[in-house]
Amino acid sequence: MKTLPTNKGKSLKSVKQGLGTLSKIVEMIEEDRYCPEVIQQIDSVIGLLKTAKRVLLAGHLDTCVAHQMKENKKKAIDELLKIYNLSN
Repeated sequence: MKTLPTNKGKSLKSVKQGLGTLSKIVEMIEEDRYCPEVIQQIDSVIGLLKTAKRVLLAGHLDTCVAHQMKENKKKAIDELLKIYNLSN
């Protein structure tokens, strides 16, 4: 298996946890479990995905964007704006 940068490894771990929790959510809904329990698990997945996104973004800003600012400042700013707009 390919060695991933730290930020991508951490993000992958969060996403995999979310994936496992999502499959449990499907089972909970199929079993007609108590809604607040299901909602709590959904919130857990949302938190894991937000963590993965934040870690990936931090790594990207620290490496790719920092390098891009030296090479092509306008392109880097356009990319930052695109990321910002996707996040909102």
